[in-house]
Amino acid sequence: MPTAFLEIIELENGDVALQKTEGDEKQLVTIHFSEEAKEMLQGEHVHVAKGMFQAGLQIVGRMQEEAAEMEEAPKVVH
Repeated sequence: MPTAFLEIIELENGDVALQKTEGDEKQLVTIHFSEEAKEMLQGEHVHVAKGMFQAGLQIVGRMQEEAAEMEEAPKVVH
């Protein structure tokens, strides 16, 4: 499976997005924080979004590992 490098960017409208770094500027995931949330986070919404993206990518990694283990498991035939 090819490895894609990802980057986190802040869009002009203040949303935070995850996209591939290979020149494709289409966002894979976008997180929108309301102005109230941004104020509550004291401008640290980008750091919060980064944590959210990292957690999501960790879950995807575990799902891929589990799928690979299922493929490798011996099949029981009765």
